[in-house]
Amino acid sequence: MTPFSELLGAIAPHEDAFDVTITEDWQQGRTTYGGLTAALCVAAAGLAAPDLPPLRAAQFTFVGPASGPVRLAPKILRRGKSTVFMSVDLTGEAGLATHATLVFAAPRNSAHRFENMPPPAVPRPEDAADFFGGGPGPVFSRHFEYRRAGGEAPRSGAATPLYTLWLRHRDATLGGGIPALVALADAPPPAAMAMFTQPGPISTMTWYMDLFDIPNEEAAPWRLMTCAAERVADGYSTQEMIIWSEAGVPLMMARQNVAIFV
Repeated sequence: MTPFSELLGAIAPHEDAFDVTITEDWQQGRTTYGGLTAALCVAAAGLAAPDLPPLRAAQFTFVGPASGPVRLAPKILRRGKSTVFMSVDLTGEAGLATHATLVFAAPRNSAHRFENMPPPAVPRPEDAADFFGGGPGPVFSRHFEYRRAGGEAPRSGAATPLYTLWLRHRDATLGGGIPALVALADAPPPAAMAMFTQPGPISTMTWYMDLFDIPNEEAAPWRLMTCAAERVADGYSTQEMIIWSEAGVPLMMARQNVAIFV
């Protein structure tokens, strides 16, 4: 397998863009795992503009499939006093695969602070069972560790599509920065798959995220995640995702729109 850190290190400049080759072990069906393409877009933005402030929000649209050699084309849309708006297009042999809009913003002094995102009470990762129940996950899932901390299991025929789980990269050389978090955050199957009783094809169409204070740990840390579908109908699902650090600090809130083909 090609570790995530190795892929990041292989991103090479090409004129006003960057090239990298995605290996087959990062596949999800006929395309590359969406969390990886999103993370590569974030990494390319950082390479194009190394002085960026922290990433605060991102929108990814998964337009088409991609695998093998891909090109990442970052573009600064606007740079203000404290914010930078960028776009990144990831293209493969079949054309545009992922379009990203990224918002970077420096912290500002403020008299106001409020937070109401407590993590659920769950067992420690070492006390939690395998998320997939010992069965196989998608090809790309071999790059991650999954522990079921509550909620339902994939393909369990559940009435309530909700996961609670611990996640971390298997890449021992990887820290806990922003690209690593983005690559990790899409790792569970969509919550709607808790309602399935057998495997079936799905495809994420859009992914929006807000990011908070991200610690840059030296080793790949455990992250706690809840993923809950709010509506599953007409072949589509909408879901909310929240990620906390192992210490219970909120790191990300995200939303996805997913196509379901069963």
